[in-house]
Amino acid sequence: MGKLRADPLEDRDEERQSEAKEASLRSVMACFPTGVTVVAARDASGDPLGLTVNSFTSVSLEPPLVLVCIGHGSSSHDPIVEAGAFTVSVLAATQVDVALRFASRPSEGRFEEVGWRPAPSGHPVIEGAAAWLDCVMDEIITAGDHSILLGRTLASGIGEGPALVFHRGVMSSTEG
Repeated sequence: MGKLRADPLEDRDEERQSEAKEASLRSVMACFPTGVTVVAARDASGDPLGLTVNSFTSVSLEPPLVLVCIGHGSSSHDPIVEAGAFTVSVLAATQVDVALRFASRPSEGRFEEVGWRPAPSGHPVIEGAAAWLDCVMDEIITAGDHSILLGRTLASGIGEGPALVFHRGVMSSTEG
């Protein structure tokens, strides 16, 4: 004879816990639509470097702060941290190819054949981006296998057209 339960809610709790264990954090987070950005800087020799990042958000309007999260294992992590500043290019819906390029390995040559211009700080802004921010590093917070880079926005701009969105493994436009 099976175990008797006095509370049917207990069965639902066990079922939910089992489902939660089966779903990975990555799968759950894929359900949350995010923007797609390229975070970039220039290394010590002045060469541009960057990577695709979707862990980006505003933190404060006064002072103007944003944050980006970069994995410790990324080849761009240390040079961006050492630069002490970075840009965030919010990619336009037409820039799926740029997002894929900056997400690929190896990281060398990502800026080849990609239009960019220097922000006031000299760090790269991707041409045609839906928006961009030029930031100086305000704080670096270690969180698990990532660094949270808190940046104070010194300059910014808005482009034309809709932004690129990542949702459930698919990149699409914010429009329709």
